[in-house]
Formats: sequence, C-alpha cells, structure tokens
Amino acid sequence: MILAIDMGNTNIKIGMADLKDGSIREERLTTDKDRTSMEYALMISSILDFYGFSRKQFEGAIISSVVPSLTGVIETAVRKVLGVDPLIVKGSLRMKLSLEKFPIPDLLGADLIIGAEAALRLYEPPVIVISMGTATTLTVVGKEGRFEGGLILPGLRTSMAALAGGTAQLPEVDLSSPGSVITVDTAESMRSGLIYGNAAQLDGLIDRIEKELSEKCRIVATGGLSRFVVPYCSHDIIMDDKLLIKGLLILYNENKTP
Repeated sequence: MILAIDMGNTNIKIGMADLKDGSIREERLTTDKDRTSMEYALMISSILDFYGFSRKQFEGAIISSVVPSLTGVIETAVRKVLGVDPLIVKGSLRMKLSLEKFPIPDLLGADLIIGAEAALRLYEPPVIVISMGTATTLTVVGKEGRFEGGLILPGLRTSMAALAGGTAQLPEVDLSSPGSVITVDTAESMRSGLIYGNAAQLDGLIDRIEKELSEKCRIVATGGLSRFVVPYCSHDIIMDDKLLIKGLLILYNENKTP
C-alpha cells in the first residue's frame, strides 16, 4: 500500500492505493492553511483507522500539492503517521510524459503533471484532460506523449461566488440538475447559466483545441465538480474521478527507491 495525497486549494484527497491490484480508496479533507502538521496527522490517522489499515501496510507515500505553504506541513504529517519521507511530485521526476516544451519543468503544476501522466498511461493519446475544482484546467497530451500545454479558467463554484458576491440580489445556488435553459426564476436562471454555460464553454474549448491539433482527441474529466457539468456537454467525455490518485500511484512506482 501507499498513501497518495493530492492537495488542492479547496480539498485534499487522501488516497490509499494497493500496489498489488491497483485498487484505490479515497477520502477528502478540507484544505486549511491554519492547521498544523499534528492536526493533519491526526486526520490522516483517523482515515486509516476507519478503513482498518495498519501503518505497517504502507511502504511509502507521495504528495502532489498546488498549495506551497502547506506542502511542508503535509510532508511532516505523513512522517508522523507513517515514519517515511514522502515523494513530492515535480517535473524532474521520471515519467513517460515528455515535458520538453517547458524550459523549467519543476514550475509546472503538480496536479497537471499527474493528470497528464495518468491520461497518457490509461487512455490513448492525443487526450485532453479536464480537471474541475477551484479552477477548471484543460491540458493536452499529444499523440507522441508530449505535454503540449493547456489553459486555466475560473472554476464552477469560483464563478458562482464571484457572481453572488459582486451583486446585491443574486444568491449562491445549489448545483442540482438545471431545467430549461431559458427560465423566469432568479435561482433557476443562475443554475442554468452556471451549468449550461460551463458545459458550452468546455464544448467550445474542446472544438478549438482539436482544430489547433488538426485531430480528434480522447477527453477525460476529473475533479469533484465535473459530475455537475459533463453530462450536459455535447462531446463524449470519460469521467474518471480517481485520475489524479491513479497518476500518483503511477509516479510512485516509477520513482520509488529500489
């Protein structure tokens, strides 16, 4: 077993991955920059205890982080729980993915690396990876296995918070299934705009990416918010909510000390 941690701006995914059969169990913690390493260590320990895992079952750990101020905190927490030094994801790790387009690979986001590496290994390139969290990212892996780049736009909840926070009469709404595109109710209008608007945005960007590449791509979506939007997209999009944890497992196997 390994402990695979994917730290985002909103949530921290705690993955417990079996190296023998590749099975993954996953839980989430809220990202909180004010928590100490001991607080995170206690939370991680509680998750392991809940699933009945002993510390001796874990041979190592790997961390992906887009929150630099918390990377060391989580690293220390893992040492306290497992007594091992976790592997930290960066562009200089061994991987199948080519980062030759980037002069300084270590400046590339860890979440983008693990998503692209997993997509390259698990799905036939060229492939577009959509990750929907605090921000929505689209990254492209070419048919030769090269990371071609991508784009970043505001996430679904980020857009909703900006809309509600910047106006006097627009509330935050839940992300349940929208009805008609055209509505007469304020909350329904916001829900329709957010869901259908993000779906149309993804469809349009996919079309533009494929036009630039002059070829069709496989499309894989991950992230907690993708389930609200992807069903309303016109493209055939594969949902893989554990894509990033799978990428961490792949990178750990590629870089673990013999």
